[in-house]
Amino acid sequence: MQFELTTEYLDDLRQSIETKNADRLLLQLQELYAPDIAEIINQLRDSEAAYIYELLDEDTAPNVLLELDDDKRERLLATFSSKQIAEQLDNMDSDDAADVISELPESIQEEVLSHIEDIEQASDIAELINYDEGTAGSLMAKELVSVYGFETVNACIEEIRKQADNVDVMYAVYVVDNNEKLIGMLSLKKLIISHPLARIEEIHEPDLQFVKTSTTSEEVAEIMQKYDLVVLPVVDQLGRLVGRITIDDVVDVIRETADENIQRMSGISDDVDSNDRLWRLSRARIPWLLVGMCGGIVGSRIIGTYEEQIKIHPEMAYFIPLIGAMGGNVGVQSSAIIVQGLANNTLLGDQISSKLLKELGVGFINGIICSLLICGYAFVIEDWKLATTVSLALFTVILCASFLGTFVPLTMNRFKINPALATGPFVTTLNDIIGITIYFIMGRLLYTLF
Repeated sequence: MQFELTTEYLDDLRQSIETKNADRLLLQLQELYAPDIAEIINQLRDSEAAYIYELLDEDTAPNVLLELDDDKRERLLATFSSKQIAEQLDNMDSDDAADVISELPESIQEEVLSHIEDIEQASDIAELINYDEGTAGSLMAKELVSVYGFETVNACIEEIRKQADNVDVMYAVYVVDNNEKLIGMLSLKKLIISHPLARIEEIHEPDLQFVKTSTTSEEVAEIMQKYDLVVLPVVDQLGRLVGRITIDDVVDVIRETADENIQRMSGISDDVDSNDRLWRLSRARIPWLLVGMCGGIVGSRIIGTYEEQIKIHPEMAYFIPLIGAMGGNVGVQSSAIIVQGLANNTLLGDQISSKLLKELGVGFINGIICSLLICGYAFVIEDWKLATTVSLALFTVILCASFLGTFVPLTMNRFKINPALATGPFVTTLNDIIGITIYFIMGRLLYTLF
């Protein structure tokens, strides 16, 4: 049954902490999984969190540490000595240990590595933290099972038994040549049914997906999604097998990318969450708010330019908010569809022109419907001149917004700029300015003609 953290449970837990009732606390926590305990610790004060964490056994504590919010983990680790941190890393997979140690200052990183008793583990962690963030090298774990192609099935089984102690879950057995280069993968079914003296190179599967250490994390996620993989081998520039990436790491990448895109779409420039400090939250939001404010100033100056026209026809002012809002909404809708296609790689190069035409077609249909409705409304409350002006202006604004909402993210993507920015304040502000300009230009022309 899924654990649900309630205020009553948290209060009861805090009471046990205040009275230092360790036995009762362990009884309360023993039925919970690591993510559940991490959820509890995230809600506690730092001193309370440290007390509970010290009660956890050596198998549970590292898993809880990995599940904590970044800020909480950073503050908790700050209360540990370098040797205590090293003890936590000893019980983690190399990729998880590298993630934790990379959050520490460089001087402390060296101290922690020097305290890790397993020299091979320390070497693996040191190697992983040197890979650039956002690459396959930074995502991979060093723990895997590999065998040489020249070995027999019997020898392979013995080798798997030796290596399997270091791997929690065995997703695959990889086959390498004498130079440690990846040449294929071994099916466990094939291994079981094959003759004990058969050579691995005769029964292995040579065709498999793999990535290099320099491959971006986004490409890794795309490959694993496309081919429904739960694990993906990683090779270096010479083709030597150096690690593996599991699906849980890729899920984290997908979630982080989605969170980042949502923040970009909302006009937040940095990767932040609700637990960050006030200044960091403010600093992440203010740039695009200033852009929106500048756009508002430009819009007000455009309206000021047509001040005389508004004095003569004050009824035109009624529909200024409508024109701006419709242009912004249509632009955001169009750009959101394009950004989604770019993010999912469902929008290929030869589809861009057809996609642009399709969005213009959608804009045309929506523009006709909305302009006819607003024409009828304006005609009822005012006259046919205003009705004609507003309806034609709205139709033109919707078409322009559809074009910009499609064109802007495609252009950003072409110049390697995150297209998610196009669905936020940028396209909204741009459409507001263009929409108001179109409205007044069209109003001046129509009122002059009629």
